Amino acid sequence: MICIHLKNTNPFYCLAAEEYLLKNFDDDIFMLWQSKDTVVLGKHQNALAEINYPFVRANNVTVARRISGGGTVFHDAGNVNFAFIKNVKSPAEISFKQFTQPVVEALALLGIEATSSGRNDLLIEGLKISGNAEHVFKNRVLHHGTLLFNSDLENLGQSIKVVTGKYESKAVQSNRSKVANISSFLKEVMSIQEFIGFLLDVQLKKEGNTFYELTSADETVVQELADQKFVTWDWRYGYSPRYVFTNKVEIEGKELLIRLEVKKGIINSAELGGTFFEAEEAAGLSEKLAGVRHFYEDIASALSTQDEQLIYAFF
Repeated sequence: MICIHLKNTNPFYCLAAEEYLLKNFDDDIFMLWQSKDTVVLGKHQNALAEINYPFVRANNVTVARRISGGGTVFHDAGNVNFAFIKNVKSPAEISFKQFTQPVVEALALLGIEATSSGRNDLLIEGLKISGNAEHVFKNRVLHHGTLLFNSDLENLGQSIKVVTGKYESKAVQSNRSKVANISSFLKEVMSIQEFIGFLLDVQLKKEGNTFYELTSADETVVQELADQKFVTWDWRYGYSPRYVFTNKVEIEGKELLIRLEVKKGIINSAELGGTFFEAEEAAGLSEKLAGVRHFYEDIASALSTQDEQLIYAFF
């Protein structure tokens, strides 16, 4: 197995690296990486239904989408992401436990008892410290997960705090759990860089495992994949399954009813009702919204307004 520590902290680059290594290498791989504040969606999720859009925009939290399924997770500088990529002979060989067990064993060396939940999480004393997901490509499987070490749990909670009931679709929905930081359970103080070094050492001490650094050729291909796929609006937002958005708000003492039908992130049809807009204006704006991306800047432009309360009523 080759062991990799990505130093690039751009989440789009790192997610692209996972796909590149899965699809272009033959080796079994263990990899660690980090990114700054980022909400990472599962492949089949509705982006806007999973994020606290006002908070994410106001606090410059990046929104990214990965190639595996499952729910939404939060990355920041206090979190470590791990990935195992392994060759398998058949789907029967694939299990979450075979990839989470090495993490459980590593934490045990630090005197921490971690357990698997009924879902795909790792827990310490009943609190989630790791969310995991998998993606299979031909005879290879990518298993990746988060490790909350000393993350800003307030930011984490706010970034994925959502009001339910506005979005109706067949998209995968996240299950929210109570979370904790691994550092809170350590008997001795350890920095996150020491924790990363520890995790790498645990793997490198195993027979046959070696360290690998991406070549300049690797990095070029990964960056191209990040630019052409992971950073794009079409992948991050447009890949969301078809959905219907409805909302009812009161602004300046007047009621506004909104119904949007959205496919690939584009509003196919819009219906505005209530007393906030005059009937003729509501009809005109409904027509104007059709064909527009369901995205803050695009809604603001269609409504010809910078009124945040009005714009956010559409999310």
